[in-house]
Amino acid sequence: MSGQPNGRHRGGERSVVPEVEFESYYGRQILKTPTWQPLDIAGYLFLGGLAGASGVLAEGAAWTGRPGLERVARIAAVGGVGLGTVALVHDLGRPSRFVNMLRVLKPTSPMSVGSFILAPFAGLSTVALASNLTGRLPLLGRASGVGAGVFGPALATYTAALIGDTAVPSWHEGHKEMPFVFAGSASSAAGGLALVVAPRAENGPARRMAVGGAALELASGELMKRRMGLAAEPYRTGGSGRMMKAAEALTAVGALGSLVGRSRPVTVLAGACLVAGSVLTRFGIFKAGVVSAEDPKYTVIPQRERVEAAAAQPAGRL
Repeated sequence: MSGQPNGRHRGGERSVVPEVEFESYYGRQILKTPTWQPLDIAGYLFLGGLAGASGVLAEGAAWTGRPGLERVARIAAVGGVGLGTVALVHDLGRPSRFVNMLRVLKPTSPMSVGSFILAPFAGLSTVALASNLTGRLPLLGRASGVGAGVFGPALATYTAALIGDTAVPSWHEGHKEMPFVFAGSASSAAGGLALVVAPRAENGPARRMAVGGAALELASGELMKRRMGLAAEPYRTGGSGRMMKAAEALTAVGALGSLVGRSRPVTVLAGACLVAGSVLTRFGIFKAGVVSAEDPKYTVIPQRERVEAAAAQPAGRL
């Protein structure tokens, strides 16, 4: 038979060979879908962030003489870390597995380091709250509050390093900006919750934390998606994309309401929007990671692009 290679005929006719479509090995999934339970782990991502940022807010309130705000934030810190720990242990299957993680500190393991952040924060926050509620051992309570404030930022952000250290494309590719997204989301949640329940006359620090956190979350999230390339697609499409868009809208509305609103109803509504936005951010990020692990294109195509980019570089001089 006669004919031209690649389906081209004499006379310059267009090739009849179809465009190459993406395929993985026998069309199979490459990465294992994360086995973490969405409600447990996405819930823990939110609750841990809320607790950590609330610990910082509580200490700020203590230093500036806002007892009502301090008490609300300390309750949020203890409640968040308590419920978060329950969710984490439930996902692990039994409490002994969490206890075993405290036997040895492994600096190279975000999960190990996180356990040594979670446990001290929980203990210090509990002591600080107990002292605040009872009025006993005030010096111990203040020292514990300071300690919780020190551990708070790490608790709010270490989970970003935890998921970024995995092979899941939509988590790993965002590892540079993810801690800032988590820090902003945690701050907007803590500030928003305080706006809902703290005395109006004392919520100035909560308002500033909420607005600053929302701005950080939105800006770093957009930067992350622009830098991630194909791995950002699950953050824009499908169920995870709808969660992220709703989260961004609620966060923006909550920040605006916190900034310009002064009446109690507006403040409460703004705070509720910020908390809801933070919840959806964590669940949206979790869902996006699962989607990217299930579809092999998010693993294979970026790898091919990196290989091709490396091959296009001029050979180095000896």
